[in-house]
Amino acid sequence: MDSMDYVAQARELLTAHPVVDGHNDLPWALREQVRYDHAQRDIAADQSAHLHTDLARLRAGGVGAQFWSVYVRTDLTGDAAVSATLEQIDCVDQLIALHPADLADARTADDMEKARAEGRIASLKGAEGGHSINNSLATLRALHELGVRYMTLTHNDNIAWADSATDEPGVGGLSAFGHEVVREMNRTGMLVDLSHVAATTMRDALDTSTAPVIFSHSSSRAICDHPRNIPDDVLERLPANGGVAMATFVPKFILPAAVDWTHRADDNMRANGFHHLDTTAPAMAVHRAFEAENPRPIATPATVADHLDHMREVAGIDHIGIGGDYDGTAFTPSGLDDVAGYPNLLAELLKRGWSSADLAKLTWSNAVRALRGAEDVARELQAQRGPSNATLDQLDG
Repeated sequence: MDSMDYVAQARELLTAHPVVDGHNDLPWALREQVRYDHAQRDIAADQSAHLHTDLARLRAGGVGAQFWSVYVRTDLTGDAAVSATLEQIDCVDQLIALHPADLADARTADDMEKARAEGRIASLKGAEGGHSINNSLATLRALHELGVRYMTLTHNDNIAWADSATDEPGVGGLSAFGHEVVREMNRTGMLVDLSHVAATTMRDALDTSTAPVIFSHSSSRAICDHPRNIPDDVLERLPANGGVAMATFVPKFILPAAVDWTHRADDNMRANGFHHLDTTAPAMAVHRAFEAENPRPIATPATVADHLDHMREVAGIDHIGIGGDYDGTAFTPSGLDDVAGYPNLLAELLKRGWSSADLAKLTWSNAVRALRGAEDVARELQAQRGPSNATLDQLDG
């Protein structure tokens, strides 16, 4: 079978078992580029000049459900972080309202299945970083009421109650309040997302969580030794937990040769007065100039497939998924350039002998099962106890 036949087979499979993608930063890109002016970035039109994401490319990529990140940067703190998160949530709600034929508001596993049956893209929300709740369990519950179905415990910096993968050790994983956050997420039915967190935080969260956890966009540390990736001992715990590790496509997390290059590119961005995660047009011009002088190592679908092969071997086929991180990264792999690229990854996995049943778990059923598991645990816990009103000061002193 030639490569085009594998791609055709992948596209056919995706019609029945579309991709649940764990993480897409379109809302932040819309905030940064046009301050949520949807007329300027109408995703019903081709946005390939500005974004990784639009409706036509989501359809071409076989996406059936998307966790839209309602991320806010960690330099937004306190109430400013909360209000910015609310604006991000509102952005997703506006997108759904603007495109009802294509996007369906989804808050449960049943909603995801219903959207698939209707031929619409189930649209869920994921908060990225515990700074979004400003140390308030009531705020956590309010985000859940607004449709947020996972929270990544940290982003790139530590918070008062949890350590990040890309910061110096602080509380040594989760503090007492951090464990209470995880328990309250279990009680509400919000998935605990362990992307971005330190390995100590991963282990502490798994010790505490009685519901499935996810990694919304993380790959294998054994394949690429980057702190944003998942160690094997953590992957080994997913079967007992029921959780899902969703492999990301970000080159600096998956291709060892890209790690050093990215450090230098990030330093160049800061030297030119830009945040290293900035993907606005002026920032990307700086990136491109650096790339012209310093050729970038290129990842491919095979790079991602290497991670998925290993993650499958360690965690099992029932505990892996996909989280591209589109519109949250300046660079993407060749062949996975935007949200239309998922068939190329599935084609690579088909070449490696993955069965259609395996791929259906990877793309759709594993993620749906994890959310359903969180819902089941929440029903049980709500029958046992009410909301927690514990505070950071009470538990951590």
